[in-house]
Amino acid sequence: METVTDTPWLSTEQQHIWRAFLGGTTVLTDRLDRDLRTAHGLSMPEYEILVRLSEAPDRAIRMAELADAVSHSRSRVTHTIARLEREGIVQRGNCSDDGRGVSAILTDHGFSVLEEAAHTHVRGVNDYLIENADPADLEALGRIMQQVVEQLQGKRF
Repeated sequence: METVTDTPWLSTEQQHIWRAFLGGTTVLTDRLDRDLRTAHGLSMPEYEILVRLSEAPDRAIRMAELADAVSHSRSRVTHTIARLEREGIVQRGNCSDDGRGVSAILTDHGFSVLEEAAHTHVRGVNDYLIENADPADLEALGRIMQQVVEQLQGKRF
């Protein structure tokens, strides 16, 4: 059993950095989400799903793989896909490789929605993050976050 003395308490500087990271990621994600919702009626998780589908062969991904790719539960992805399907942005179909699984497929209409939303999203990322970071700091942030993802999920972006 771990004891209190085994806990690697954060220094004052580390606490400030950690709190700045939490606050910054929260307000950045909230603002990007708000921009997408206001301009396109899409949430950040929905936008991320559309991006993943647009990058996949035939714009289709098995539902289970999609949930893993966006780090959401299968039930959450199923609910999100159902909403996007009602809007004609995605459709569900049988997997082409074995016919047993279900894939989410980005429709032509969905691709058009994504093309419009991408301008809003990328402009926001640029204005709220890129323009506020020194290139070396941005590279360091990318390396750190990649290491976190690899350690916790065992995958690379």
